[in-house]
Amino acid sequence: MTSTLVDTPHGPARAELHCAAEGRAALLLGHGAGGGIGAPDLVAATRAAVEAGVHVALVEQPYRVAGRRAPAPAQQLDTAWLAVAEDLGVRWFDGLPLVFGGRSSGARVACRTSSDGQAVAVLCLAFPVHPPGKPEKTRQPELAAVEVPTLIVQGRADPFGRPESAHHREVVLLKGDHSLKADVEGLHRTVTDWLSRILRPLEV
Repeated sequence: MTSTLVDTPHGPARAELHCAAEGRAALLLGHGAGGGIGAPDLVAATRAAVEAGVHVALVEQPYRVAGRRAPAPAQQLDTAWLAVAEDLGVRWFDGLPLVFGGRSSGARVACRTSSDGQAVAVLCLAFPVHPPGKPEKTRQPELAAVEVPTLIVQGRADPFGRPESAHHREVVLLKGDHSLKADVEGLHRTVTDWLSRILRPLEV
């Protein structure tokens, strides 16, 4: 495991690299609004990706590196994320396809930046479809704008809602809530299978 700071327009971000034996792609994972990269679902997804031959970079947004818990505005999160993706794409992952992902707020960032960052796929853990109790404030359009294969792993009892599936978007429901810690082994299996399937055509 290697950790490095990455300059962004909104201050330094931090990336923690977990290397696979033979890197066939790279997965960038972002954290939730108030949490860090040690969340159980991020840890499980990292382990799954490495076992599937995918390098992983766990990305801490600049506000977290600076010691703040309140998240930055969406535009700042997106700008910082793209800066990290560009830097890592040159320094660590040159020539490899990039998969964007994250949990909760980090999943939203991954969706919003997938096109500009030229991601080949998007992994969403506990995508917050709407604030709890406010289904009218839907974030479904952020998912709808993603044009590459997408996997959403959601807890059946997640108060942030349940995303809709689509022709290029898989939704897998696991027991538990927004934390996704009730079935980390199920998450691990789901992510391993999905990465293997969506990366296989890129290796032909």
